[in-house]
Amino acid sequence: MSQTYHFFINQISNSFRSLLHNKKSSLLTMLGVIIGVASVIIIISIGDGAQSLILSQVKSLGSNVIGITPGKSEEKGPPAAVYGINITTLTYEDGEAIKLLPRVTAVSGYVRGSAPVTWRGEQYSPNLNGVTADYLTVEGMEIATGRFFTEAEERGMAKVAVIGYTAVNEIFGQTDPIGQTIKIKSQNYEIIGTLARRGTVAFQDNDNQIIVPAKTMQRLVAGVNHLAIMRIKIDNEKYLAEVMDNIRYVLRDRHDIRDQSGESDDFSVRSAAQALDMLTNITNALRFFLAAMASLSLIVGGVGIMNIMLVRVSSRTREIGLRKAVGATHRDIMFQFLVESSSITVSGGLIGIIIGELVSLLIAVIAGALGYDWQFSISIWSILLAFSVSIAVGLIFGLYPARKASRLSPIEALRYE
Repeated sequence: MSQTYHFFINQISNSFRSLLHNKKSSLLTMLGVIIGVASVIIIISIGDGAQSLILSQVKSLGSNVIGITPGKSEEKGPPAAVYGINITTLTYEDGEAIKLLPRVTAVSGYVRGSAPVTWRGEQYSPNLNGVTADYLTVEGMEIATGRFFTEAEERGMAKVAVIGYTAVNEIFGQTDPIGQTIKIKSQNYEIIGTLARRGTVAFQDNDNQIIVPAKTMQRLVAGVNHLAIMRIKIDNEKYLAEVMDNIRYVLRDRHDIRDQSGESDDFSVRSAAQALDMLTNITNALRFFLAAMASLSLIVGGVGIMNIMLVRVSSRTREIGLRKAVGATHRDIMFQFLVESSSITVSGGLIGIIIGELVSLLIAVIAGALGYDWQFSISIWSILLAFSVSIAVGLIFGLYPARKASRLSPIEALRYE
Protein backbone atom coordinates (compact mmCIF):
# COMPACT_ATOMS: atom_id res chain seq x y z
CA MET A 1 0.00 0.00 0.00
CA SER A 2 2.78 2.40 0.96
CA GLN A 3 4.68 1.61 -2.22
CA THR A 4 1.62 2.31 -4.40
CA TYR A 5 0.98 5.57 -2.54
CA HIS A 6 4.56 6.75 -3.09
CA PHE A 7 4.30 5.75 -6.76
CA PHE A 8 1.24 7.95 -7.29
CA ILE A 9 2.74 10.89 -5.38
CA ASN A 10 5.98 10.60 -7.33
CA GLN A 11 4.18 10.53 -10.70
CA ILE A 12 2.01 13.53 -9.81
CA SER A 13 5.00 15.56 -8.60
CA ASN A 14 6.92 14.66 -11.78
CA SER A 15 4.01 15.79 -13.95
CA PHE A 16 3.74 19.15 -12.17
CA ARG A 17 7.52 19.66 -12.47
CA SER A 18 7.17 19.02 -16.20
CA LEU A 19 4.34 21.57 -16.43
CA LEU A 20 6.34 24.20 -14.57
CA HIS A 21 9.37 23.51 -16.77
CA ASN A 22 7.25 24.29 -19.86
CA LYS A 23 5.17 27.18 -18.50
CA LYS A 24 4.21 28.82 -21.81
CA SER A 25 3.15 25.66 -23.60
CA SER A 26 1.32 24.44 -20.48
CA LEU A 27 -0.59 27.71 -20.15
CA LEU A 28 -1.54 27.73 -23.84
CA THR A 29 -2.67 24.11 -23.51
CA MET A 30 -4.78 24.99 -20.46
CA LEU A 31 -6.39 27.95 -22.21
CA GLY A 32 -8.98 25.86 -24.06
CA VAL A 33 -9.98 24.11 -20.83
CA ILE A 34 -10.07 27.40 -18.89
CA ILE A 35 -12.36 29.00 -21.49
CA GLY A 36 -14.57 25.92 -21.68
CA VAL A 37 -15.03 25.51 -17.92
CA ALA A 38 -15.54 29.25 -17.38
CA SER A 39 -18.14 29.27 -20.18
CA VAL A 40 -20.08 26.42 -18.60
CA ILE A 41 -20.09 28.14 -15.19
CA ILE A 42 -21.06 31.55 -16.64
CA ILE A 43 -23.81 30.25 -18.91
CA ILE A 44 -25.42 28.12 -16.20
CA SER A 45 -25.18 31.04 -13.76
CA ILE A 46 -26.75 33.42 -16.31
CA GLY A 47 -29.46 30.84 -16.94
CA ASP A 48 -30.21 30.62 -13.20
CA GLY A 49 -30.26 34.41 -12.89
CA ALA A 50 -32.51 34.86 -15.93
CA GLN A 51 -34.83 32.14 -14.68
CA SER A 52 -35.11 33.78 -11.25
CA LEU A 53 -35.84 37.12 -12.94
CA ILE A 54 -38.56 35.66 -15.18
CA LEU A 55 -40.22 33.66 -12.41
CA SER A 56 -40.14 36.55 -9.95
CA GLN A 57 -41.91 38.71 -12.53
CA VAL A 58 -44.74 36.17 -12.81
CA LYS A 59 -44.91 35.59 -9.03
CA SER A 60 -45.26 39.33 -8.47
CA LEU A 61 -48.71 39.19 -10.09
CA GLY A 62 -50.02 37.10 -7.19
CA SER A 63 -51.30 33.54 -6.86
CA ASN A 64 -54.97 34.58 -7.23
CA VAL A 65 -54.59 36.15 -10.67
CA ILE A 66 -55.79 34.56 -13.91
CA GLY A 67 -54.51 35.66 -17.30
CA ILE A 68 -56.46 35.50 -20.56
CA THR A 69 -54.74 35.93 -23.91
CA PRO A 70 -56.29 35.86 -27.39
CA GLY A 71 -55.67 32.80 -29.53
CA LYS A 72 -55.50 29.12 -28.66
CA SER A 73 -52.27 27.62 -27.31
CA GLU A 74 -51.06 24.19 -26.30
CA GLU A 75 -51.58 23.23 -22.67
CA LYS A 76 -47.87 23.56 -21.82
CA GLY A 77 -46.88 25.95 -24.60
CA PRO A 78 -46.74 29.75 -24.70
CA PRO A 79 -49.76 31.78 -25.84
CA ALA A 80 -50.11 32.30 -29.57
CA ALA A 81 -49.73 36.07 -29.13
CA VAL A 82 -46.13 35.50 -27.93
CA TYR A 83 -45.15 34.61 -31.51
CA GLY A 84 -46.06 38.11 -32.67
CA ILE A 85 -49.40 37.09 -34.19
CA ASN A 86 -52.01 39.83 -33.91
CA ILE A 87 -55.17 38.07 -32.70
CA THR A 88 -58.34 40.08 -32.19
CA THR A 89 -60.67 37.58 -30.50
CA LEU A 90 -60.64 39.14 -27.00
CA THR A 91 -62.95 42.14 -26.53
CA TYR A 92 -63.83 44.75 -23.94
CA GLU A 93 -67.32 43.23 -23.64
CA ASP A 94 -65.76 39.83 -22.77
CA GLY A 95 -64.25 41.46 -19.70
CA GLU A 96 -67.60 42.98 -18.73
CA ALA A 97 -69.20 39.52 -18.86
CA ILE A 98 -66.40 37.86 -16.85
CA LYS A 99 -66.71 40.54 -14.18
CA LEU A 100 -70.20 39.22 -13.34
CA LEU A 101 -68.89 35.75 -12.42
CA PRO A 102 -68.84 34.59 -8.76
CA ARG A 103 -65.47 34.94 -6.96
CA VAL A 104 -64.22 37.52 -9.47
CA THR A 105 -63.26 40.72 -7.66
CA ALA A 106 -61.61 42.71 -10.45
CA VAL A 107 -61.01 42.51 -14.21
CA SER A 108 -58.47 44.58 -16.10
CA GLY A 109 -58.26 44.62 -19.87
CA TYR A 110 -55.18 45.97 -21.66
CA VAL A 111 -54.83 47.72 -25.01
CA ARG A 112 -51.39 48.47 -26.40
CA GLY A 113 -50.76 51.55 -28.49
CA SER A 114 -48.02 53.84 -29.72
CA ALA A 115 -48.10 57.52 -30.50
CA PRO A 116 -45.92 60.54 -29.78
CA VAL A 117 -46.76 62.43 -26.59
CA THR A 118 -46.38 66.21 -26.77
CA TRP A 119 -46.11 68.72 -23.93
CA ARG A 120 -45.19 72.37 -24.47
CA GLY A 121 -43.95 71.64 -27.98
CA GLU A 122 -41.60 68.79 -26.95
CA GLN A 123 -42.21 65.18 -28.05
CA TYR A 124 -41.70 62.15 -25.80
CA SER A 125 -42.09 58.39 -26.29
CA PRO A 126 -43.28 56.71 -23.08
CA ASN A 127 -45.24 53.45 -23.24
CA LEU A 128 -48.93 54.02 -23.90
CA ASN A 129 -51.40 51.63 -22.29
CA GLY A 130 -55.15 51.53 -22.24
CA VAL A 131 -56.55 49.79 -19.16
CA THR A 132 -59.85 49.42 -17.36
CA ALA A 133 -60.79 50.98 -14.02
CA ASP A 134 -59.84 47.82 -12.04
CA TYR A 135 -56.18 48.13 -13.09
CA LEU A 136 -54.91 49.27 -9.67
CA THR A 137 -56.64 46.39 -7.86
CA VAL A 138 -55.43 43.70 -10.28
CA GLU A 139 -51.85 44.94 -10.48
CA GLY A 140 -51.50 45.97 -6.83
CA MET A 141 -50.53 49.49 -7.91
CA GLU A 142 -50.94 52.66 -5.87
CA ILE A 143 -51.63 56.27 -6.75
CA ALA A 144 -48.93 58.72 -5.61
CA THR A 145 -50.79 61.95 -6.31
CA GLY A 146 -54.18 62.79 -7.76
CA ARG A 147 -56.58 59.95 -8.60
CA PHE A 148 -57.30 57.13 -11.04
CA PHE A 149 -60.08 57.33 -13.61
CA THR A 150 -63.54 55.94 -12.78
CA GLU A 151 -65.69 53.33 -14.56
CA ALA A 152 -67.91 56.16 -15.84
CA GLU A 153 -64.87 57.91 -17.38
CA GLU A 154 -63.72 54.59 -18.83
CA ARG A 155 -67.07 53.85 -20.51
CA GLY A 156 -67.44 57.44 -21.62
CA MET A 157 -64.05 57.45 -23.37
CA ALA A 158 -62.83 60.33 -21.21
CA LYS A 159 -59.62 61.99 -22.36
CA VAL A 160 -57.79 61.66 -19.04
CA ALA A 161 -54.42 60.09 -18.24
CA VAL A 162 -52.45 58.71 -15.30
CA ILE A 163 -48.66 58.84 -15.59
CA GLY A 164 -45.84 56.71 -14.18
CA TYR A 165 -42.90 57.84 -12.04
CA THR A 166 -40.22 57.81 -14.75
CA ALA A 167 -42.46 59.45 -17.34
CA VAL A 168 -43.30 62.24 -14.85
CA ASN A 169 -39.62 63.08 -14.41
CA GLU A 170 -38.85 62.82 -18.12
CA ILE A 171 -41.75 64.97 -19.33
CA PHE A 172 -42.55 67.38 -16.50
CA GLY A 173 -39.34 67.54 -14.47
CA GLN A 174 -40.04 69.67 -11.39
CA THR A 175 -43.47 70.81 -12.66
CA ASP A 176 -46.52 69.34 -10.91
CA PRO A 177 -48.16 67.14 -13.58
CA ILE A 178 -51.64 67.15 -12.03
CA GLY A 179 -53.94 69.26 -14.17
CA GLN A 180 -51.43 69.58 -17.00
CA THR A 181 -52.57 68.87 -20.55
CA ILE A 182 -50.63 66.60 -22.89
CA LYS A 183 -51.36 65.84 -26.52
CA ILE A 184 -51.56 62.26 -27.78
CA LYS A 185 -51.92 62.27 -31.56
CA SER A 186 -54.24 65.24 -32.13
CA GLN A 187 -56.22 64.96 -28.87
CA ASN A 188 -55.64 66.76 -25.56
CA TYR A 189 -55.58 64.66 -22.36
CA GLU A 190 -55.66 65.93 -18.79
CA ILE A 191 -53.23 64.37 -16.27
CA ILE A 192 -55.41 63.41 -13.29
CA GLY A 193 -52.96 61.23 -11.32
CA THR A 194 -49.46 59.83 -10.95
CA LEU A 195 -48.52 56.25 -10.09
CA ALA A 196 -46.32 55.31 -7.14
CA ARG A 197 -42.91 53.95 -8.15
CA ARG A 198 -43.17 50.22 -8.94
CA GLY A 199 -40.50 49.14 -11.40
CA THR A 200 -40.87 46.31 -13.90
CA VAL A 201 -43.59 43.74 -13.19
CA ALA A 202 -44.57 40.93 -15.57
CA PHE A 203 -42.06 42.36 -18.09
CA GLN A 204 -43.83 45.72 -18.22
CA ASP A 205 -42.15 48.91 -17.05
CA ASN A 206 -44.83 50.43 -14.85
CA ASP A 207 -42.86 53.62 -14.27
CA ASN A 208 -42.31 54.68 -17.88
CA GLN A 209 -45.90 54.65 -19.03
CA ILE A 210 -48.94 56.81 -19.57
CA ILE A 211 -52.28 55.13 -18.89
CA VAL A 212 -55.58 56.11 -20.46
CA PRO A 213 -58.99 54.40 -20.31
CA ALA A 214 -59.14 51.24 -22.44
CA LYS A 215 -62.03 52.40 -24.64
CA THR A 216 -60.29 55.74 -25.18
CA MET A 217 -57.15 53.91 -26.30
CA GLN A 218 -59.17 51.66 -28.61
CA ARG A 219 -61.14 54.37 -30.39
CA LEU A 220 -58.96 57.48 -30.29
CA VAL A 221 -55.37 56.18 -30.29
CA ALA A 222 -54.96 52.58 -31.52
CA GLY A 223 -58.03 52.36 -33.76
CA VAL A 224 -58.86 48.80 -32.68
CA ASN A 225 -61.78 47.00 -31.07
CA HIS A 226 -59.96 44.24 -29.20
CA LEU A 227 -57.84 43.68 -26.08
CA ALA A 228 -54.22 42.49 -26.04
CA ILE A 229 -54.63 40.65 -22.74
CA MET A 230 -56.90 40.44 -19.73
CA ARG A 231 -56.13 39.76 -16.07
CA ILE A 232 -58.69 38.66 -13.51
CA LYS A 233 -58.32 38.75 -9.74
CA ILE A 234 -60.40 36.41 -7.57
CA ASP A 235 -61.14 36.45 -3.84
CA ASN A 236 -59.42 33.14 -2.98
CA GLU A 237 -56.83 31.13 -4.90
CA LYS A 238 -58.40 27.80 -3.90
CA TYR A 239 -61.23 28.56 -6.35
CA LEU A 240 -58.86 29.08 -9.30
CA ALA A 241 -59.88 25.92 -11.18
CA GLU A 242 -63.60 26.63 -10.71
CA VAL A 243 -63.33 30.25 -11.88
CA MET A 244 -61.14 29.29 -14.86
CA ASP A 245 -63.76 26.75 -15.98
CA ASN A 246 -66.48 29.40 -15.66
CA ILE A 247 -64.39 31.86 -17.69
CA ARG A 248 -63.96 29.30 -20.46
CA TYR A 249 -67.70 28.62 -20.48
CA VAL A 250 -68.53 32.34 -20.72
CA LEU A 251 -66.00 33.01 -23.50
CA ARG A 252 -67.11 29.97 -25.53
CA ASP A 253 -70.70 31.14 -25.25
CA ARG A 254 -69.82 34.71 -26.25
CA HIS A 255 -67.58 33.57 -29.12
CA ASP A 256 -70.19 31.06 -30.34
CA ILE A 257 -67.91 28.06 -29.73
CA ARG A 258 -69.96 24.88 -29.28
CA ASP A 259 -67.03 22.52 -28.76
CA GLN A 260 -66.46 22.23 -24.99
CA SER A 261 -63.26 20.15 -25.34
CA GLY A 262 -61.11 23.25 -25.85
CA GLU A 263 -59.90 22.25 -29.30
CA SER A 264 -61.79 25.12 -30.98
CA ASP A 265 -61.04 27.80 -28.37
CA ASP A 266 -59.81 31.14 -29.71
CA PHE A 267 -58.42 32.17 -26.31
CA SER A 268 -56.11 30.85 -23.58
CA VAL A 269 -56.86 30.89 -19.85
CA ARG A 270 -54.00 30.35 -17.41
CA SER A 271 -53.31 30.88 -13.74
CA ALA A 272 -50.04 32.34 -12.43
CA ALA A 273 -49.06 28.84 -11.19
CA GLN A 274 -49.51 27.36 -14.68
CA ALA A 275 -47.49 30.20 -16.17
CA LEU A 276 -44.72 29.50 -13.65
CA ASP A 277 -44.62 25.79 -14.57
CA MET A 278 -44.54 26.59 -18.29
CA LEU A 279 -41.77 29.18 -17.94
CA THR A 280 -39.75 26.88 -15.64
CA ASN A 281 -39.84 24.08 -18.23
CA ILE A 282 -38.84 26.44 -21.04
CA THR A 283 -35.99 28.08 -19.12
CA ASN A 284 -34.69 24.72 -17.83
CA ALA A 285 -34.51 23.35 -21.38
CA LEU A 286 -32.73 26.51 -22.54
CA ARG A 287 -30.21 26.33 -19.68
CA PHE A 288 -29.29 22.70 -20.41
CA PHE A 289 -28.97 23.42 -24.14
CA LEU A 290 -26.66 26.39 -23.55
CA ALA A 291 -24.57 24.39 -21.06
CA ALA A 292 -24.19 21.61 -23.64
CA MET A 293 -23.08 24.13 -26.27
CA ALA A 294 -20.53 25.60 -23.85
CA SER A 295 -19.22 22.11 -23.07
CA LEU A 296 -18.26 21.70 -26.73
CA SER A 297 -15.44 24.18 -26.16
CA LEU A 298 -13.97 21.64 -23.72
CA ILE A 299 -13.82 19.13 -26.59
CA VAL A 300 -11.89 21.69 -28.64
CA GLY A 301 -9.57 22.17 -25.67
CA GLY A 302 -9.14 18.39 -25.48
CA VAL A 303 -7.96 18.23 -29.08
CA GLY A 304 -5.39 20.91 -28.26
CA ILE A 305 -4.20 18.89 -25.28
CA MET A 306 -3.79 15.78 -27.41
CA ASN A 307 -1.74 17.68 -29.99
CA ILE A 308 0.54 19.20 -27.33
CA MET A 309 1.02 15.84 -25.61
CA LEU A 310 1.97 14.22 -28.93
CA VAL A 311 4.58 16.95 -29.42
CA ARG A 312 5.86 16.31 -25.90
CA VAL A 313 6.15 12.58 -26.60
CA SER A 314 8.28 13.36 -29.66
CA SER A 315 10.45 15.89 -27.83
CA ARG A 316 11.01 13.52 -24.88
CA THR A 317 11.69 10.34 -26.82
CA ARG A 318 15.23 9.96 -25.42
CA GLU A 319 13.93 10.57 -21.89
CA ILE A 320 11.35 7.81 -22.37
CA GLY A 321 14.01 5.45 -23.73
CA LEU A 322 16.29 6.20 -20.77
CA ARG A 323 13.49 5.57 -18.26
CA LYS A 324 12.67 2.27 -19.91
CA ALA A 325 16.35 1.29 -19.95
CA VAL A 326 16.55 1.70 -16.18
CA GLY A 327 13.42 -0.35 -15.53
CA ALA A 328 10.31 1.75 -16.19
CA THR A 329 7.42 -0.38 -17.46
CA HIS A 330 4.85 0.37 -20.15
CA ARG A 331 2.36 1.09 -17.35
CA ASP A 332 4.76 3.59 -15.71
CA ILE A 333 5.27 5.56 -18.94
CA MET A 334 1.57 5.51 -19.83
CA PHE A 335 0.55 6.60 -16.34
CA GLN A 336 3.12 9.43 -16.39
CA PHE A 337 1.66 10.99 -19.55
CA LEU A 338 -1.93 10.44 -18.43
CA VAL A 339 -1.15 12.23 -15.17
CA GLU A 340 0.44 15.11 -17.09
CA SER A 341 -2.60 15.57 -19.38
CA SER A 342 -4.96 15.27 -16.41
CA SER A 343 -2.90 17.79 -14.45
CA ILE A 344 -3.29 20.29 -17.28
CA THR A 345 -7.07 19.87 -17.38
CA VAL A 346 -7.50 19.86 -13.60
CA SER A 347 -5.41 23.03 -13.25
CA GLY A 348 -7.26 24.64 -16.17
CA GLY A 349 -10.58 23.53 -14.66
CA LEU A 350 -9.81 25.14 -11.29
CA ILE A 351 -8.76 28.41 -12.96
CA GLY A 352 -11.85 28.29 -15.19
CA ILE A 353 -14.14 27.80 -12.18
CA ILE A 354 -12.65 30.84 -10.42
CA ILE A 355 -12.92 33.01 -13.56
CA GLY A 356 -16.47 31.79 -14.21
CA GLU A 357 -17.58 32.64 -10.68
CA LEU A 358 -16.01 36.12 -10.83
CA VAL A 359 -17.60 36.94 -14.20
CA SER A 360 -20.97 35.60 -13.03
CA LEU A 361 -20.77 37.78 -9.91
CA LEU A 362 -19.92 40.81 -12.06
CA ILE A 363 -22.95 40.16 -14.31
CA ALA A 364 -25.22 39.84 -11.26
CA VAL A 365 -23.90 43.12 -9.80
CA ILE A 366 -24.40 44.97 -13.10
CA ALA A 367 -27.91 43.55 -13.54
CA GLY A 368 -28.80 44.53 -9.97
CA ALA A 369 -27.47 48.05 -10.54
CA LEU A 370 -29.75 48.31 -13.60
CA GLY A 371 -32.74 47.51 -11.43
CA TYR A 372 -33.30 43.85 -12.31
CA ASP A 373 -34.16 41.23 -9.68
CA TRP A 374 -31.17 39.13 -10.70
CA GLN A 375 -29.93 36.51 -8.25
CA PHE A 376 -26.27 35.54 -8.21
CA SER A 377 -26.26 31.76 -8.29
CA ILE A 378 -23.45 29.25 -8.69
CA SER A 379 -24.86 25.76 -8.40
CA ILE A 380 -22.75 22.89 -7.09
CA TRP A 381 -23.84 20.70 -9.99
CA SER A 382 -22.49 23.21 -12.54
CA ILE A 383 -19.07 23.16 -10.82
CA LEU A 384 -19.10 19.36 -10.60
CA LEU A 385 -20.18 19.11 -14.25
CA ALA A 386 -17.45 21.44 -15.49
CA PHE A 387 -14.78 19.84 -13.32
CA SER A 388 -15.80 16.27 -14.19
CA VAL A 389 -15.86 17.00 -17.91
CA SER A 390 -12.42 18.65 -17.72
CA ILE A 391 -10.94 15.55 -15.99
CA ALA A 392 -12.62 13.27 -18.53
CA VAL A 393 -11.21 15.38 -21.37
CA GLY A 394 -7.71 15.06 -19.91
CA LEU A 395 -7.98 11.29 -19.61
CA ILE A 396 -9.64 10.68 -22.98
CA PHE A 397 -7.47 12.99 -25.08
CA GLY A 398 -4.31 12.08 -23.16
CA LEU A 399 -4.82 8.35 -23.70
CA TYR A 400 -3.51 8.19 -27.27
CA PRO A 401 -0.28 10.15 -26.62
CA ALA A 402 0.27 8.10 -23.42
CA ARG A 403 -0.13 4.81 -25.27
CA LYS A 404 2.18 6.00 -28.04
CA ALA A 405 4.82 6.92 -25.46
CA SER A 406 4.51 3.59 -23.62
CA ARG A 407 5.00 1.56 -26.80
CA LEU A 408 8.28 3.19 -27.79
CA SER A 409 11.18 0.73 -28.01
CA PRO A 410 13.94 1.68 -25.51
CA ILE A 411 16.72 1.05 -28.06
CA GLU A 412 15.06 3.10 -30.81
CA ALA A 413 14.19 5.83 -28.31
CA LEU A 414 17.82 6.13 -27.13
CA ARG A 415 18.99 6.38 -30.74
CA TYR A 416 16.42 9.19 -31.44
CA GLU A 417 18.01 12.54 -32.29
